[in-house]
Amino acid sequence: MPRSVNHVASRARRKKLLKLTRGYFGSRKNVWTVAKNTWEKGQQYAYRDRKVKKRSFRALWIQRINAAARMEGLSYSKLINLLKKSNVEINRKALADLATNHLDAFRAVVEKVK
Repeated sequence: MPRSVNHVASRARRKKLLKLTRGYFGSRKNVWTVAKNTWEKGQQYAYRDRKVKKRSFRALWIQRINAAARMEGLSYSKLINLLKKSNVEINRKALADLATNHLDAFRAVVEKVK
């Protein structure tokens, strides 16, 4: 009996992945093995960078808070220490938003903890 191979399903599976690699350069978009490897590596980068994005934003918030705190005569670490000692619970994301967009509110927070 001849071997039965489901070409419809396997072709559909390949087409689905090749559709995901549209826009890639050269053979990365149309050669099955290259496209598959590229797409899989891209998924690894996406997983990793969802974690890295959180680190990057925290670093950005700290830089913004530090810049605003130095205009008030404090360093970042001294400001955070004063916030903890005076039991002001405000996270870095909110504090950075105040420092960039609402400087008067940031100054009020600094004056409260000084």
